[in-house]
Amino acid sequence: MTQDELKQAVAKAAVEYILPMLDRDTIVGVGTGSTANLFIDALAKHKHTFDGTVASSEASAERLKGHGIPVYELNSVSEIRVYVDGADESDHHLHLIKGGGAALTREKIVVACSDLFVCIADESKLVNVLGDFPLPVEIIPMARGHVAREMVKLGGDPVYREGVVTDNGNHILDVYNLEILDPIALEKSIDGIVGVVTNGLFAKRSADVLLLATKDGVKTLKK
Repeated sequence: MTQDELKQAVAKAAVEYILPMLDRDTIVGVGTGSTANLFIDALAKHKHTFDGTVASSEASAERLKGHGIPVYELNSVSEIRVYVDGADESDHHLHLIKGGGAALTREKIVVACSDLFVCIADESKLVNVLGDFPLPVEIIPMARGHVAREMVKLGGDPVYREGVVTDNGNHILDVYNLEILDPIALEKSIDGIVGVVTNGLFAKRSADVLLLATKDGVKTLKK
């Protein structure tokens, strides 16, 4: 199977996984990126079985609306039953690196408000140690130099993501060559740097379930 076929398979599996949780009052949180887009397309066939969605980006919101799926502002809902999103990397503890699509802050906020976080990915994303994928860090623009210097102190090589402005009006540093042996501690350390909005480690609040598309079918991993 190609990577696109694996993504298609896991997107459909995610819909099947969450369908028993859905009713007319359910709000579904929806992530951002290529695999999340396929999930949106698959979810659209069942749009009459739940109330609506909260999107982690403007791009996802537009795709949902294009399918006729209601999209609510997060502040207007009291509960998100389940959040479904992809990842750039996952370890076997379901700690993630996210943010390749520059939506990491809104993704992390929606995850924090969700009862269950279902991550969907293909088998290439599962690693023993996080860090081959550069760690995105969303920053206040005026703090770029300061945050970059602090990331160097932590052993990383920060690179400004040219031409990218997040939905929050901020910038992204992609930090290469970090040795992420303790994802929770590193997430806290980076978030403590003045000028950092958040970073792409989802370790303090990791995924609850990882649906992993393999050539032998979709596997379900849990914490």
